[in-house]
Amino acid sequence: MLIPAGLSGVYLWERAVDQYKSSLGFTVRREEAPSAVDILGGLTNLSSASSSDSDILFEFIQSQELVEKVHARMDLQSVYSRYYDQDPLFSLAPDSAIEDLLAYWQRMVQISYAPGTGLIELKVLAFTPEEARAIAQMIFEESSKMINTLSAIAREDAMRYAREELDQAVEQLKVARQSLTAFRSRTQIVDPSADIQLQMGLLTTLQQQLGSELINYDLLVTNTQANDPRLQQTEQRISALRARIRQEREKFGGGGVAADGDNYATLVAEFERLSVDREFAEQKYAGALQNYDAAQAEAQRQSRYLAAYLNPTLAQSAEYPRRVLIFGLVCLFLLISWATLALIYYSLRDRR
Repeated sequence: MLIPAGLSGVYLWERAVDQYKSSLGFTVRREEAPSAVDILGGLTNLSSASSSDSDILFEFIQSQELVEKVHARMDLQSVYSRYYDQDPLFSLAPDSAIEDLLAYWQRMVQISYAPGTGLIELKVLAFTPEEARAIAQMIFEESSKMINTLSAIAREDAMRYAREELDQAVEQLKVARQSLTAFRSRTQIVDPSADIQLQMGLLTTLQQQLGSELINYDLLVTNTQANDPRLQQTEQRISALRARIRQEREKFGGGGVAADGDNYATLVAEFERLSVDREFAEQKYAGALQNYDAAQAEAQRQSRYLAAYLNPTLAQSAEYPRRVLIFGLVCLFLLISWATLALIYYSLRDRR
């Protein structure tokens, strides 16, 4: 028992290299200007969103992705394996795989997280105070980039659906207007309603003329002979007016033909359908534009950022490895092992 304890003591005080700690504390803040409707529920939403972001950040700090990013900026392999020949127990083996580096990283970067508050505190260990603080600063910078990326993704998601709705409304409005323009070019009718009014005015005029001719005809029948040529002329005008009135009326029925050869009533129905489609597309576009503006304003009001309540510190003395604690644990383990073996030995001896 004394020999292993002595060897462990010699190793801890003679060969183990001092490790320096840099402390860092931060939290994810989300600034959002709530609307009047969300004033009461805004605090709950803020807390849940912050906690969720902190959960993601907690996993990110322990991930291989962060280790690779920090390793690319600062050669962690060289930093942690510098004293491997002197202190193989507390150093990283040279030419270690990324999985070994990740396991060693999780030993050297101690993270504590309070889910209720969203506060994250790190203790970063290295063999020099400057390296410990530099690694802590890199962790904070890479974590800030990750939070900014999450914030950009959230803003893009908030606007994506509104943008897609607006694009669909614009396309639908274009199609409706193009269809109405094509109808007017084909029929040479700008507005069938105005055209109908003109036709009604013409029909009214013809009916008035027909009435006048009928009165003239009655007067001629009363005051002239049956063979008077004026009677024949009047009858011809009455027939012509009646034929024209019949033709004008047929335009409003199923047998009327417009300028392009289509049924006039069908053209009126088609114009009304196209007008309704255009009005609906305009209303939909106005609503989609309003929703897009609201989504854009909402996205601009939302902002996530990493707030440090404890900046990376620079240690003045080594706190690790905790030699006294480790030596005490080794002695305790040896004592328990010795006692266990002694009990086994005496138990076997008594059975004999």
